[in-house]
Amino acid sequence: MLGAYLLLFPRGRVLTFVPLFFLPWLMEIPAFVYLGLWFLSQLSSGLLALGAAAGPGSFGGIAWWAHIGGFAFGLLLVRIFARPQRRMSYSDAGASPAW
Repeated sequence: MLGAYLLLFPRGRVLTFVPLFFLPWLMEIPAFVYLGLWFLSQLSSGLLALGAAAGPGSFGGIAWWAHIGGFAFGLLLVRIFARPQRRMSYSDAGASPAW
């Protein structure tokens, strides 16, 4: 879903909560900035989880890769499910309703 949102609304504004010490602070940032930072945090956590999973008897890291896979899947599927903008022809613009 987030990958699809990125392609459909890259300049959309995302209201973000930024904890600044004990003061709550809200700021709007572009979707491509927010989602880019989100993707990088997921990717770095996934890569770090791979290193942690190398130890004996350890497991985990699947959720990070599920987030990355869902993001990539959204990027791919938005092209299939997004309807293209259809321009109205000159003859359709003046047409009256069929009822």
